Amino acid sequence: MRKLFLPLCLLVLISGCKKSELDVANSSPAVSADKAAAVAEYEVEAPPAPNEVHQVAPPNSISEKLLPDENKSAQSSVASKKLDTIAKKVIKNGNMRIQVVEIKKAQNQVADILRKNEAYIQNEQFQNTDMEENLDLVIRVPHKNFDALINSFSEGVGSVLSKNISSDDVTEEYTNVSIKLANKKIYLEKYRDMLRSASTTKDMIQIQETIRELEDEIDVAEGRLRFIDDRVNYSTLNLSLYKEKVRSSATSKMGFGSRLADSVTEGWNSFMSFLLGIISLWPFLLIIPVIIFLWRQWKSGRSQKN
Repeated sequence: MRKLFLPLCLLVLISGCKKSELDVANSSPAVSADKAAAVAEYEVEAPPAPNEVHQVAPPNSISEKLLPDENKSAQSSVASKKLDTIAKKVIKNGNMRIQVVEIKKAQNQVADILRKNEAYIQNEQFQNTDMEENLDLVIRVPHKNFDALINSFSEGVGSVLSKNISSDDVTEEYTNVSIKLANKKIYLEKYRDMLRSASTTKDMIQIQETIRELEDEIDVAEGRLRFIDDRVNYSTLNLSLYKEKVRSSATSKMGFGSRLADSVTEGWNSFMSFLLGIISLWPFLLIIPVIIFLWRQWKSGRSQKN
């Protein structure tokens, strides 16, 4: 019996050892997976390095709130780049005085020249005196046709008495106004956002007043830009057509008889003007007899007293 008991004990011990080894072998992959997950979790949840922390502090004042955000700053930089590429702005102006033989004929020639150069008359003024006839025109012409217009007037209309052409470069002014306008529009949007979130009546009134001032300044700036664009796109020419009426004896083609008749006519016109001037004084002529009558009455009364 003892001989049978010992082998059975040895068999039980050997089977128990094998089972524990199998359990350890089966449990080791799970343990390694748990360790890997823990390591991965540690790596994910690990705090960033001090150099990698990026935090944006909230604005501490209203002035900081009014500063453009990152998107506005990007838009401003893009706008600045566009402003850097503004084409050169040059305003051309001119003044011309031309002596012509006949005003009507010269006026027709001017109309043909304007039509060919896509120009138009902005203002027209005519004067007719005893000495001369003047037709003053303010002409607007596209910038590209300005030189051609000047040459056309110089060649075929009449004798040029005077000519003055000037150019004014306004690129710097146009750029400065454009930059200020862009900045004012950005701040206007910021103030409108502040108005939506205003909590007190005092803040609302103050913000509305600032918005009104900004809108007025924006309107002025936009008007200035439109004015510059108009003067750049269309040049201005002040043209004066002049005809002299007075004829000298050396240049006149009229004979002595014609000039004598003109002199008699002018003398008669002068006499009629003098006579009409005297007649226009008739109220004063009526007062003179009254003054004479009163003077005689006063003189006769004085003599009777003596």
